[in-house]
Amino acid sequence: MAIDNHKLEELVGTMINDLGAAYNAALVITGDRLGLFRAIGEAGPLSSQELAEKTGTYERYIREWLPAQAASGYLNYDPGSDRYSMSPEQIAVFCDEDSPYLLTGGFHGLRAVYDSEPKLTEAFRTGRGVAWGEHCSCLFCGTEKFFKPAYQASLIDVWLPALDGVVEKLRAGALVADVGCGHGVSTLIMAKAFPNSRFVGVDFHALSIEEARARAREEGVQNVTFQVAMAKRLQGRDYDLVTIFDALHDMGDPVGACRHIARALKPGGTMMVVEPSAEDRLEDRLNPLGRFSYAASTAICVPCSLAQEVGLALGSQAGEERVSEVIREGGFSHCASVFKDPFNMVLEARL
Repeated sequence: MAIDNHKLEELVGTMINDLGAAYNAALVITGDRLGLFRAIGEAGPLSSQELAEKTGTYERYIREWLPAQAASGYLNYDPGSDRYSMSPEQIAVFCDEDSPYLLTGGFHGLRAVYDSEPKLTEAFRTGRGVAWGEHCSCLFCGTEKFFKPAYQASLIDVWLPALDGVVEKLRAGALVADVGCGHGVSTLIMAKAFPNSRFVGVDFHALSIEEARARAREEGVQNVTFQVAMAKRLQGRDYDLVTIFDALHDMGDPVGACRHIARALKPGGTMMVVEPSAEDRLEDRLNPLGRFSYAASTAICVPCSLAQEVGLALGSQAGEERVSEVIREGGFSHCASVFKDPFNMVLEARL
């Protein structure tokens, strides 16, 4: 077949753009770790020498790092002064720890994706999974850093109020399980907001639970405990609320997990499931956000599920219809979407 030179040039341009993004991802991690973005956001415009002095770094590296970020659109360059600055939008994405748009955590998680590539390639051949604990620890820290801004911004003020009568129960005093809690960020946010309630954070990854317990001690949160267990081995009964944040699709047996949670809920209790937003039709997901989500799901989520019993492998782009189907198969008669934006969907399930 004859090559269309125009289409070829377009494809090559796309690949060059992608290669630049892939190489620069490591430099974003470096900039985040060394406080380079933060220094520019707080004190900019800065020259390479000024930034090096403020951050205690070597100027020649900084002089090369800065244009890489400016060419990516992550910094702004003024040729007249030879200085770099950040817009309010860039600060929100790269620097502001309280911003719901802070995205640097996603770059930290990339370290685990590349580190685990040989395991993933072999898994493609064999069909076996790659367990969550088989990845390097930067995945766990990166996951926390990536999801925490959205939890801080939306969990207490948006997502929980969307559930029927749940906030009133939490204020009065309820028993809550947070399944798939990881480092316990979501659990601790809820526990601090509702001191009259008791919270149990649950995760099958022992090292994450150790970290969650340490965080609770450091922050002095008394109304929370953490346990190592799979979702379908959740201990305790009569929960008023069970939450699952961005974890149902990672489970090997999400139907079994929902079935067990249904038995553990108090009559009139609620399960809240937060999952990445996804349209129900594949063709409607083929966009930049879908690209990111499918790539992460291929490298992390599907292998995690396939490493467990059943291995349903929903993937992070399963969509509302499929996720609701799983929840109903698990014994819930009511399942409805109560909130959705481009990044998250919140489902309310009751018996």
